[in-house]
Amino acid sequence: MKSYSFSQIIKFIIPSLLGLFLFLYPLPTEEGFTIPIAFLAGTLQDILESNLSLIMMIVIIITAGFTAFAKLAGESTFSKSPFLHQLFYTTWFWTITRLLAAVFAIMVYFQIGPEFVYSEDTGGMLLDSLLHTLFVTFLFAGLFLPFLTNFGLLEFFGGIMRNIMRPLFRLPGRASVDSLASWVGDATIGVLLTNKQYEEGYYTKREAAIISTTFSVVSITFTLVILQEVRLAHMFLPFYLTILIAGGAAAFIMPRIPPLSKMPNTYISGKERTDDEKIPASDNVFTHGFKNAVKRAEKETSFRTFFIDGGKNIFDMWFAVTPVVMAFGTLAVIIAEYTPLFQWLGMPFVPILELMQIPFAQEASETILIGFADMFLPAILITGVEAEITRFIIAALSVTQLIFMSEVGGLILGTKIPVSFRHLAIIFLMRTVITLPIITLIAHLLF
Repeated sequence: MKSYSFSQIIKFIIPSLLGLFLFLYPLPTEEGFTIPIAFLAGTLQDILESNLSLIMMIVIIITAGFTAFAKLAGESTFSKSPFLHQLFYTTWFWTITRLLAAVFAIMVYFQIGPEFVYSEDTGGMLLDSLLHTLFVTFLFAGLFLPFLTNFGLLEFFGGIMRNIMRPLFRLPGRASVDSLASWVGDATIGVLLTNKQYEEGYYTKREAAIISTTFSVVSITFTLVILQEVRLAHMFLPFYLTILIAGGAAAFIMPRIPPLSKMPNTYISGKERTDDEKIPASDNVFTHGFKNAVKRAEKETSFRTFFIDGGKNIFDMWFAVTPVVMAFGTLAVIIAEYTPLFQWLGMPFVPILELMQIPFAQEASETILIGFADMFLPAILITGVEAEITRFIIAALSVTQLIFMSEVGGLILGTKIPVSFRHLAIIFLMRTVITLPIITLIAHLLF
């Protein structure tokens, strides 16, 4: 193995360890475990709490204004700044989406127009709660994300985890860090990291789609919140093991079937995928990963570049993603709260749930698909059902479905990851079909 100087090795190890600590270290708090990034975000959120709705409304209005200006002025707008050009010059669909988000944000903040738009269960939930969390999370996650991406950590794990991630999930080894960041930290951080890696040419369209829709798991902390809502906090261990088993099965199956299996295996540049993790005969998985990590760390030459990259991450998520979450999230929750659409869509599940011997099949059926709007809605709707087994099944299903438009779905649509609304709906339904029988079987063994 080639020898490296002490400074070269330290340049890889120190920033990478700091990145692991910030994004993955389980930090004990009074409310349970969290990660340092989430702790910093939560602290800032508490400080700015009374101003965050106003801040987010301004951010969304600025985005809509600059996007409309760029669209009307033509493609040459912001041509001197490639970053601003790609941020604000977009298609008519996304221009209208951002304008709609601005309208919703103004209506919610000033509580004008129909109440179903600004109520605390619809637009109010988005602007006054979720977007608060996203604002501070994007700030710290975006700023410190280069610790994970720019100093060789992903290259190191890419070598070590290649022989596990590729055969099991058809993903490069570096995807293990994205997955872990979601599982231990937060789904939004996983999507942010995956999008960044896709834009930089490390993941193909198919790989980015698989990671964002299959491994963007909600945090352990939020899982506990759902359990508390359905009055089953005492069953955390079997509940989480159930999620691991069902989620693992879905992660194995989903990349092998459409629509994910049919997505182009090409990079954002259009080039075909190459086996950049192929290990030479002279190396093993550890030495190969270590060499690539040190080489990547050597490319970082200044703190200025580090903070510029971090700043671009922040603005990209603030201005490109939050308006999409506001627009699609508000629409989805309005449909869920004020129309019987999801109840109608859940009716075909009644005989299936009865066949699976799930008590209160009618009540359970109404929650099956409503999680597509917001992950927390199924837990709220099922909490009054007397049968613990039914509450257990619906709560576990809501977590393993993964895709919900008020956060993860909206986030994915706001990134460069090539997944459409139609893809998200199909993936959500297929994850439901895969995980429901597994969760039900385990639940019958437990109760």
